[in-house]
Amino acid sequence: MSQSPAANYLRIAPDVKLGRDVSVHCFVNLYGCSIGDESRVGAFVEIQKNATIGKRCKISSHTFICEGVTIEDEVFIGHGVMFTNDRRPRATIEGRAQTEADWAVVETRVCRGASIGSGAVILCGVTIGENALVGAGAVVTRDVPAGQTVAGVPARLHS
Repeated sequence: MSQSPAANYLRIAPDVKLGRDVSVHCFVNLYGCSIGDESRVGAFVEIQKNATIGKRCKISSHTFICEGVTIEDEVFIGHGVMFTNDRRPRATIEGRAQTEADWAVVETRVCRGASIGSGAVILCGVTIGENALVGAGAVVTRDVPAGQTVAGVPARLHS
């Protein structure tokens, strides 16, 4: 793994699996995830436990990849992309703080060669198809077919 000169500003937990020649920049928080060979992770990124990043991916700065997200090989994730994993998030349940036991992760998949533009929000439970393109600022609420382009709020097919 190669690191920027500010490598002491990384938080990489011991349970992270890093492939060969992974590049991680400063102010990154990684725990319980796996990142494939030759992938690049920009500054100010968080990748949570049980998230998987494939080979030769680019994860741009200020992106949040939560538990339950699978990103296949050769995927581009633009700046400030946000993934979710809970359809009905709550802080409490019956007057007490919610714990992991109170909800189930809803998984999301980004297929090989897809590109997600800066500022997009990807709601949980969707699949973004192979070589699909999500426009900047889009809010993806349903599956994106392979090779198609979506944009807007909510994201809709564009030619």
